[in-house]
Amino acid sequence: MNEWFPIAMGAALGLILGYATGRLRVMAGIVLSVVLGICATVATGEWRISWAFLLIDIPLVAVSAVITDLLGRRLRSVTSRHAEG
Repeated sequence: MNEWFPIAMGAALGLILGYATGRLRVMAGIVLSVVLGICATVATGEWRISWAFLLIDIPLVAVSAVITDLLGRRLRSVTSRHAEG
């Protein structure tokens, strides 16, 4: 159940990164995935068990951000195609 929090943080990050361009998107995505992964581990209290949960939460935030960013781009391209035609 605690994994919903990093997934939600990653989804929010993906929505935000959808408006960034090029290198900024990649660098901000990496840095913010690490920061938000650490926040997720601390916020859910998993750090009390082991800091090894960072190895789960950081990639979970990153993958969620990438998937959300790709879905957002896809949705925008489909929407813009329908608006043109």
